[in-house]
Amino acid sequence: MPQLLHLDSSADLDHSVSRAVTAHFSDIWHSLGADHSVIYRDLHRDAVPHLPTSALHWAPHLRAAGEVAPPEAEALQKELIDEVVSADVVVIGAPMYNWSVPSTLKAWIDYIHVPGITVPFDAPTRPLEGKPVVVVSSRGNEYGPGTQNEGADHTVPQLQQVLGTALGMQVYVVLIDLTLASRVPAMAPLVPQSEAALAAARSSVAELADKLGRGLG
Repeated sequence: MPQLLHLDSSADLDHSVSRAVTAHFSDIWHSLGADHSVIYRDLHRDAVPHLPTSALHWAPHLRAAGEVAPPEAEALQKELIDEVVSADVVVIGAPMYNWSVPSTLKAWIDYIHVPGITVPFDAPTRPLEGKPVVVVSSRGNEYGPGTQNEGADHTVPQLQQVLGTALGMQVYVVLIDLTLASRVPAMAPLVPQSEAALAAARSSVAELADKLGRGLG
């Protein structure tokens, strides 16, 4: 049974662009058949707490003497890691907040990036190797090559580093620029460009959901 893990992190519960695009991915996934299941986790509505101790940065056998993690925190960490491991595909809504990821998404990352469990350290432990993850990142302005803000996006590079380089997942990135065009008066001339970016993103996630979902069917 192909399983999707769908994560959202936007604080905007009514007009979020990233939520709309990840929902479109999930809808296409569902449409591929009744056997295509989805686990949904809303990291804003049901935020995971920040790590209560640095001990959770390490697998238990790698912790220093005296480093102890609360049992409930260890249980949550196992639950979050198990969700990712059990999923065949992951889709993550990652809007840019102050040039980086939302703190709720960062907290989730801190729980699942664990040397000795999900990241190689003293053994080749990499259970997420090759697993497809689609990152949907909405950005209020333009950050592509040649733009004034080129290089100021610390959302996507961070996720590529953690999910791709460290965890070994196959990262697909879908970008939606100019999401503030309809809200900021000075950006009004860019509304058509913003609408085109959203349409392109919806098309991209539809193609990815179909491709990745059918490949598992």
